[in-house]
Amino acid sequence: MITEDELQQILRAGTYAATGMGKQSPIIIAVTKKELRDQFAEENRKIMGAPEGVDPFYGAPVILVVLANKAIPTHVYDGSLVMGNLMNAAESLGVANIWIHRAKEEFESDFGKNIFADLGIEGEYEGIGHCALGYAVEPAKKAAPRKEDYVYYIR
Repeated sequence: MITEDELQQILRAGTYAATGMGKQSPIIIAVTKKELRDQFAEENRKIMGAPEGVDPFYGAPVILVVLANKAIPTHVYDGSLVMGNLMNAAESLGVANIWIHRAKEEFESDFGKNIFADLGIEGEYEGIGHCALGYAVEPAKKAAPRKEDYVYYIR
């Protein structure tokens, strides 16, 4: 489990992500309770179509679910920037992290709707992604070389 201080620093970084017109459409649900984390993993596994026993979150003990208010036209971009900030902050602290998809489908289901109800979250939110956090069992692989035509200049 990551430390509470690490978690708070990562969450704070997420809240400072740029958003369209500064409207702050995203929200973050921080899941540290093992039973609920395991329920998220099971729902995600089912949506993924993976066999029983597969953990889509790779055993990470902390899951940060990013959602964004559908009423804001930039909500998907806003939530994506939050995910990026969470991941960069985690990396800077030495906390392993990975973006896991299927949050959209999770929160369109009864499972997600019940999470909203339990937390008292009202409004129309779209799941953007899960940021799974923990300490890596083995070192990260070396990044693949960057493609040659990644950047074009107009000078």
